[in-house]
Amino acid sequence: MTRALIVADVQNDFCEGGSLAVKGGAEVAFALGNVLHAWQEADERDKAYSHVVAVRDHHIDPGNHFSEHPDYRDTWPVHCVAGTDGAAFHPNLDPQPFGAVFDKGEHTAAYSGFEGKTGDGTSLADWLRTHGITEVDVAGIATDHCVRATALDAVRLGFATRVLLSMTAGVAGSTTEDAIRAMRAAGCELVGVPIVREEGPPPVTL
Repeated sequence: MTRALIVADVQNDFCEGGSLAVKGGAEVAFALGNVLHAWQEADERDKAYSHVVAVRDHHIDPGNHFSEHPDYRDTWPVHCVAGTDGAAFHPNLDPQPFGAVFDKGEHTAAYSGFEGKTGDGTSLADWLRTHGITEVDVAGIATDHCVRATALDAVRLGFATRVLLSMTAGVAGSTTEDAIRAMRAAGCELVGVPIVREEGPPPVTL
């Protein structure tokens, strides 16, 4: 087994009640909690993944990434500030048997999990390669932002990449459809349909 699961940004501020909430975020957290529970309890020979890891927004002073008047494209409300409850993993994401957690965005905007590092400075790509990983599954929040960026970087860096869309939540239908197109064009395998709960018709798997 050479596959890892990457759980992206399943944090309180990105779920219902958070400062930058995505509708369906808590549902994604619950679904991934079930996957992680099954993985933790499985016999080694039956595990779907060699390793499971998480990435998270971990802002300290990200400059103009934060704004009192955000455009929701390049600037955003304050969110996932290091040391706050908003930066913590959502309680539905239980258990959390992560082999490593990669923090991103301390002093600048960061969307891809591959911009993150562990506390000792190890990058996600280096950690995966050190552990013999050649294939990754990506899930989390949001389909059209951090999941998209993480999946595209995974492909670019040479990992066979599958996106578990049914365990992602998108901010908006149009941007989620754009993300699906981009991930498919890059060579990602796409599984399921993302949660998108904005007004209007839901996105389709294109």
